[in-house]
Amino acid sequence: MSLFTRTSTASVLYDAPGPRARARYRLFGVLSLLGVAGLLWFVFSALDDNKQFDPQLWDAFQYNTVQQMILDGLLATLKAFGLAAAFSLALGALLAAGQLSDHKPVRWVCVSFVQFFRAMPLLILIVALYYAFFAKEPMWALVLGLTLYNGSVQAEIIRSGVNAVPRGQGEAAYALGMRKTQVMGGILVPQAVRSMLPSMIGQLVVTLKDTSLGLIITYQELLFVGKKIASQPLNAAGFPYIPVVLVIGPIYIAMCLLLTALARWIEARGRRGANRRTSAAA
Repeated sequence: MSLFTRTSTASVLYDAPGPRARARYRLFGVLSLLGVAGLLWFVFSALDDNKQFDPQLWDAFQYNTVQQMILDGLLATLKAFGLAAAFSLALGALLAAGQLSDHKPVRWVCVSFVQFFRAMPLLILIVALYYAFFAKEPMWALVLGLTLYNGSVQAEIIRSGVNAVPRGQGEAAYALGMRKTQVMGGILVPQAVRSMLPSMIGQLVVTLKDTSLGLIITYQELLFVGKKIASQPLNAAGFPYIPVVLVIGPIYIAMCLLLTALARWIEARGRRGANRRTSAAA
């Protein structure tokens, strides 16, 4: 393709900016950078005026009691996440099977269940479960709320993944005399797993972050512990809000990044396995 052809094709898609437009864009870019820098400076100045960058505010993290509190909060977060992740995946698979069922009553019940809990605000669901059933066991209010909400989302992911498999795969299996359970378990689901696995693990990342809602119902997960530490004044230095954010925040980020890395590793391994099977078949 010649330079003239490429230029003509590009001009059909959009008008190239002239000198004045480019100057305007540069001006808007500079003004935007100045605005962001000014906002950051304002936030820094406000926090500095409140002595949030005082080195004494970090003294709390030197105590073994505080370190143990953070560790206990991290373990509580991982415990709630592990239970909610396992239950939501199991519930999602069950609801997806129900939505794909040939029996209309089963399909209607499962579709209604999924749509209801997907539309329900998660915070309201957790608080309602806490006050109605689990006032003495806040962890189960959090776990059950996460399970119902995320299980409904996982059900949609699984259902969409199965429906994304080319229809001819299932029709060919039925033509060979296979039953529906054999078609689903042996043909459709294994092919759908590769496409829906990143979305499923992405939803697990959301589940992990949503464990922080346990703060509202006094479940002593990581964010609750961070708030508890930040609410204790350190002599004349004040409350260590910023140090707590700088400690707790990276822990959440690290957990989410590790889970995302796991998703990428599983996806890459599944792709390599599929390529090896294709090469062997060829």
